[in-house]
Amino acid sequence: MKRQLPESLSQPRKPLFHSCFQILCLCCLLLCILSYTLYSSPAPWLESIPPLKHYSKVFKQDANNKVKSVSFYVHPSHRDKLRVMNEDTQQFTTLTTVAPTGPQYHQAYAPNYHFIMDNPVVCKSIFPFLVLMVPVAPHNVAARNAIRQTWANSRAVQGKVVLTLFMLGLSGRGDDGQQEKLKQENLQHHDLIQSDFMDTYLNLTIKTMVIMDWLATRCPTAPYAMKIDSDMFLNIDNLVIMLQKPGIPKTNYLTGMLMWNRPVVRSKNSKWYVPEEMYPDPEYPTYTLGMGYVFSNDLPGRFVEVSKSIKPFNIEDAYIGMCMKMLGLAPTSPPDPWQFKAYNTQYNRCEYSKIITYILGSSEELMKYWTDLKKPGPPCQD
Repeated sequence: MKRQLPESLSQPRKPLFHSCFQILCLCCLLLCILSYTLYSSPAPWLESIPPLKHYSKVFKQDANNKVKSVSFYVHPSHRDKLRVMNEDTQQFTTLTTVAPTGPQYHQAYAPNYHFIMDNPVVCKSIFPFLVLMVPVAPHNVAARNAIRQTWANSRAVQGKVVLTLFMLGLSGRGDDGQQEKLKQENLQHHDLIQSDFMDTYLNLTIKTMVIMDWLATRCPTAPYAMKIDSDMFLNIDNLVIMLQKPGIPKTNYLTGMLMWNRPVVRSKNSKWYVPEEMYPDPEYPTYTLGMGYVFSNDLPGRFVEVSKSIKPFNIEDAYIGMCMKMLGLAPTSPPDPWQFKAYNTQYNRCEYSKIITYILGSSEELMKYWTDLKKPGPPCQD
């Protein structure tokens, strides 16, 4: 009887164990199906669940396991207009507003966008030594005109051909006549490049990568290029002289004002705020300040390609530094680092005759300083 008692007690446990095991297997199967559904095409009701609402897949992959598109987090405090891609139709839609709750995601891989205004053969007709690419807002005609009358007023600089082009996105101001004005401006000057991303501050990384895509596909034979902001004073003569100095690399070259060990801003009140979900490291890799950096023109295509494996974030110059790091490269200090300067308290003709870059306060300052620098007589008094 003592031997039979444990056997009698064990008999009902066997089917109970089997039932629990079957239920567990069924739950695992349902979890796998749910995970696959979330990865491939998440249902709207699933996206409303708080954890799923705030975080989505960053990389979308095709059948060849290659990244097809990349998206990144935008903090809900920002209210910029966005372009998003419909997962079912693969078509882009422009959102007129951003909901005040929850983050949004931008598509950031440059080939996702298309040029709607272009000058695709310009490099084939003049074969530039240096291409200046200027990101500028569509409505900022004053900045473009000031640049055309100053450091972009001649294509022949120090015996080399220099080409200046302006990169624009789509205006979010709702001005029906804006696009027609841009078309007329381009017919007159033949220097506008426009892509179909929303032209906002948060989209500067997209804008920069579209610049790289244009250089790689439209102007691959130019030896050098420069991304330079529209509020800059550029001593173009000094830049061309620098690029012709002995020892300046013709490949794998990126230079400008170097930034080392720069901490990532985590304050949500800052315009440079980057959340950990977007960029987890506490410091950026070494990069060149976005006001104006020069690079050999073999790099843009490689930047675009490597960007497929980098989670984007909205600090465009640090993002280029990350691209360099992923390529196993690093920015190079210019021959004379003091020539790349940011701010100056006041204009000095002698000083401006020696530098390459300065950030200005207005287009009027650019016109005024350039006119003074180019007047007859030596800029520096002994």
